[in-house]
Amino acid sequence: MIAQLFDPAAFAIVVGGTAAATILRSPLRDVARAVSALRVLVRRRFAADILLEQIAAQSRIAKRHGVIALDRSVIADPDVAAAIAAIVDGAIPREVEGVLRYHRQARIERHVAAADVWSAAAEAAPAMGMVGTLIGLAGMFANMTDPKAIGSAMAIALLATLYGALLANLVLMPICHRLRAAGRIEAFERVRVEAPLVALALRETPRHQLQSVA
Repeated sequence: MIAQLFDPAAFAIVVGGTAAATILRSPLRDVARAVSALRVLVRRRFAADILLEQIAAQSRIAKRHGVIALDRSVIADPDVAAAIAAIVDGAIPREVEGVLRYHRQARIERHVAAADVWSAAAEAAPAMGMVGTLIGLAGMFANMTDPKAIGSAMAIALLATLYGALLANLVLMPICHRLRAAGRIEAFERVRVEAPLVALALRETPRHQLQSVA
């Protein structure tokens, strides 16, 4: 039964057409990010707890050895690393807050772009299924005197629509929604790292510098 529902030609039309339409509608950079974002689906939900522990450790180091000691720290997270670098360079709290918001917004934009690629693919799949159906019907009408050819063309016409609907609703759109959910969670969690980093910048900024920008 399952073997009867597989047609290589219909599958190639739907999958190949969907891939081509998606690539044509989206910048290649966003397509690459969308494919790379698939690894998010198998990871645990993002939480800022580890980042908060790292920030607390950096705060203790700065308090004990001075803020310059943070320049030797190795921080994997790019947002926290950028904020720490700004603090070492003498940035005031408002500037550190701006750095964090810029990185967070840039990350949100990347997440949205990746999810939009999968959404575009989900929109294209049913259309490609309809294209396959039209190709199959054209094949049927072109070979009305050949029963075998009619059967093959009918299989393409019927299965292409099925493949398009299944691909869009069971694969592509669920990926899109899960990526958007993961992006929202990460954006919310990253807000938590802003306060302790701004507090660190406030502690390490000389009072006369704060008064001059007040």
